[in-house]
This record gives sequence, structure tokens and C-alpha cells, in this order.
Amino acid sequence: MTDTDLSPLEQDDLLAAEYVLGVLPLAERLAAEARMKTDAAFAERVSLWVAHFAPLNEAYASVPVPPDLLPRIESRLFPKAAALRRGWRLWLAGAITASVVAIGVFLLMPQSAPGSVIASLESEGATLVYEARHDGTSLSVTRLAGTAAPEGQTHELWVIAPGAAPVSLGLLGSDPLEVEYPRPPAGWVLAVSVEPAGGSPTGAPTGPVILTAEL
Repeated sequence: MTDTDLSPLEQDDLLAAEYVLGVLPLAERLAAEARMKTDAAFAERVSLWVAHFAPLNEAYASVPVPPDLLPRIESRLFPKAAALRRGWRLWLAGAITASVVAIGVFLLMPQSAPGSVIASLESEGATLVYEARHDGTSLSVTRLAGTAAPEGQTHELWVIAPGAAPVSLGLLGSDPLEVEYPRPPAGWVLAVSVEPAGGSPTGAPTGPVILTAEL
């Protein structure tokens, strides 16, 4: 008996059985899968054959599939393509590893904090505020609140090391004071005094010291 001797229902039944057994050619298998999505009756025939053949599985123990089974098959069937794929995977793995290492090194390196605040010099009630920032190479001091010194006078910035005399860093005006200066160590003091216009004539504070901040 040939397929042409079967009724349409019998032909569908045979097609469903062959699909479940996995003996259909690729084109026919893909066509059967597409048909199951739109033909509920045919999909039901497939489900019946799945249930029919299910007891046959009980006679065989499950065998884990080796993780390298597909690469081994590819290597035998397509040796050149498999070699190229392996090379690409090794390159990708190496690139990912290098990236992870680079990120790890970056995170473990001590990170500088450009422009980090090292001192805030404030008067009582914060009516006058200067903020000192250091970017690793230079010191920047900016007035955040208050006004400049009275006419004929100026604010002068000083750095004072423990046990040492004050050293002038420059005059403070409306614009930030930028000074190339190493980051002062902890325990040093920044101070602001009121001096005559042009700065202290003696190289040391001559007017009142109005603001101080220990680093």
C-alpha cells in the first residue's frame, strides 16, 4: 500500500507518527511544524502519537549529552568552519578576560579625586565662606558666600605647617585663586587674613586672621 491509497485522514495520521518518530526529511518536518501552528486537528494527531510512543522511552535510561558533543560533530563534518569558530571563541574569551582584568586593575588602583574639597573656611554664621579644592597638582580657592574685603584692603590666603610660620599663597578676589601647590598634608592649616591692598608688606599676616580651617 502506498500513501496515495490512504485517505486524507490516514495520511495526516501517518505524517504525525513520522514526525513524532523523527524520520521526516527536514523540509517535511518544518512543514509539519508550521502546520501544527494553524491546524488544530493535525496538532491533536501529533499529541496522540506522542502519548502513544511515550511508553517506549521507559525501556531506556536517560543518557546525559556530553557538552562537547556538538563541537565534536562539527569538527568531523566541517573541520575548517569548526577551527574558525574555535579561534573566534578563544579570541572572544581572551578579550573578555582582558577587559575584566583591566576593569579590576582600574578599580583596585587608588583613585584620585580631581577637584576634591580639602577645606571649607567659614565665618560664624557662614556670612563669609571660601572653599579650597585640590585636583592633585594645584589648589583652587573660591569665595562661595560673602563679599570681598573693604575698599583699600584684600583677603590673603596662607598655609601654615605645624610649628612653622605662615606662607602666603596669594590674594583672594572675586575670581577663584589658582595656585600650583602640592596637596597640603593633614594637620596643616589654611587661613585668610585681611591685609592692605596688594597684600601683606611683611610676608606675614599683619591684619586680623578672619578664617581658618585645619586640613
